Amino acid sequence: MEFFRIRRDIPFMRHALVLNLISILTFVAAVFFIATRGLHLSVEFTGGTVIEVAYPQSADIDKVRRTVESLNFGEVQVQNFGTSRDVLIRLPLRGDVKQAEVVGRVFDALCKAEGGQAATREFVTEQGESGTRPTCTASGGAEPLKLQRSEFVGPIVGSELARDGVYALLATVAGIMIYLAFRFEWKFSVAGIVANLHDVVIIVGFFAFFQWEFSLAVLAALLAVLGYSVNESVVIFDRVREAFRKYRKLQPSEVIDHAITSTMSRTVITHGSTLMMVLSMMFFGGPTLHYFSIALAIGILFGIYSSVFVAAAIAMWLGVKREDLVRIGPKENDPDDPNAGAVV
Repeated sequence: MEFFRIRRDIPFMRHALVLNLISILTFVAAVFFIATRGLHLSVEFTGGTVIEVAYPQSADIDKVRRTVESLNFGEVQVQNFGTSRDVLIRLPLRGDVKQAEVVGRVFDALCKAEGGQAATREFVTEQGESGTRPTCTASGGAEPLKLQRSEFVGPIVGSELARDGVYALLATVAGIMIYLAFRFEWKFSVAGIVANLHDVVIIVGFFAFFQWEFSLAVLAALLAVLGYSVNESVVIFDRVREAFRKYRKLQPSEVIDHAITSTMSRTVITHGSTLMMVLSMMFFGGPTLHYFSIALAIGILFGIYSSVFVAAAIAMWLGVKREDLVRIGPKENDPDDPNAGAVV
């Protein structure tokens, strides 16, 4: 399916040098902000307290967030967990306050916000273990909310998550590079990886510059962008290979221009549809999906740019040619032979 078809090839590669200079400046700026401003890491990476509470009806997330923020424990995360009645609260690491005190103060504030009174009640589990837990009781004996669990995420666990996240990114990059090398040719592999890393670094640079919270959800978005961006590069590289087979007299730059031009309708349909979904999450998904969708939106926009102007241009500058992608037949150079051409 095509929305439109462009009859004349657009000379993208004619402007490749200028556009890649812009990319280099953007990349350097992103690295500068990452190095100087750093990332605003979430509780998963820095450590902190996780509290899960349950309401008898759908929870008012905005009200819960305002109540917890009034305690001045720092930047908090409040989101639904599982159902609309379950709420997950993440609080940053506080060295001056014990975990039990943090949980007690948060639960007490939430209980008062629902018109209840917090108290401590003893309990005995089915395994015979006993202990105490805070409870919230309102008039008439109703229980406006329950404390489901509370956990403390230490800084060691957070550093392990950060390290594992870096390993995941490196493994993804290595897998993509190996795939492109086997699927096409090493020049395309290098071009694709440079373009993908270009996208990832620029996304992280945005988060460093604006000091947006960098969480596990954002890390997942980075991994998704890697796969999404390489898909666009693969489509263009595949069309380049087809064009080399079909147009033997075109120069490599002309072949690349033809490949990019012929995929523009597909690019508009694919990325336009994906971007609409991502923007929907950004505007209607709430705080839980906000930064996740921002990372995806930036990745989609720069993924289109890098696949066209970075990956394709680098492949051209590395000297990709017809012989790299097409197995030449014994009579390739015989113009009088009707069967002359590539062996497919």
